[in-house]
Amino acid sequence: MNLKKISSFVLYSALTALFTISLSCSDSVSDEFEEVNGSVDKKLLQSISVISAQDATENRSIIFSYDSQDRLTSINDGVESNIIIYENGEISGAANSSGNVTVEELYASPYDAFETGDVIEYDNNGNPSKLAFFEYEYDFELQSEIQVVYTAEISYDNKPNPYYFTLDSAGIIDVLDGIRLNLSMAPQPVELIRARALFPLNNPSQIIYKNESGEIIYTLNIDYSYDGDYPVSASIIALSLIDSQTNAYSANFTYTD
Repeated sequence: MNLKKISSFVLYSALTALFTISLSCSDSVSDEFEEVNGSVDKKLLQSISVISAQDATENRSIIFSYDSQDRLTSINDGVESNIIIYENGEISGAANSSGNVTVEELYASPYDAFETGDVIEYDNNGNPSKLAFFEYEYDFELQSEIQVVYTAEISYDNKPNPYYFTLDSAGIIDVLDGIRLNLSMAPQPVELIRARALFPLNNPSQIIYKNESGEIIYTLNIDYSYDGDYPVSASIIALSLIDSQTNAYSANFTYTD
């Protein structure tokens, strides 16, 4: 399993047109978040740092910046700075050293790990709890690539998605509120449908990957320390049963005043 793909999902969990969903799921993201979590304090992320216990090249630090109106203006991962672009008070995309990206591309980027996947189950809180995703592997007997279906089962702490208000500060929640998971709706951008379908209302704490035979091949467990409703630190254990390799990480979260 590709650790960068897994880390991408965990760190940007708040962010398929192919998916299986209940068409009754028509509430807005903001309504669902409030229904599941109640009234929680609004906190904006200031930084997330992840330290690898075995490979310093995997260390990562993300800095979030805001303007005087508490509106998200940039995200810097230590290598690239993504500047959020607004037009008429609404998010329209982002810009970095590679150029400008549209709002659809901005939403799509965290989904590299599951870009061909389907959400096949939600838990009682409306969190995506089981995904089917596809990879291509080379079959030496057939001498060709074959499609292999993996599943990912996701569990959550009974705590709110800590990215929610940061995303809301950029107007992203407003955009997702306009997406309806209803096949009778007029065509909508596939990237935004993915974002809406995969949006977690709670904080993910475990991912179990299984192969096409249902055998566990990889697990990711995150043990958070909370200050009220928000995580301030976490211990992460990634275990690959394919090569019997265990990797450990620590994470720290800070918030604006």
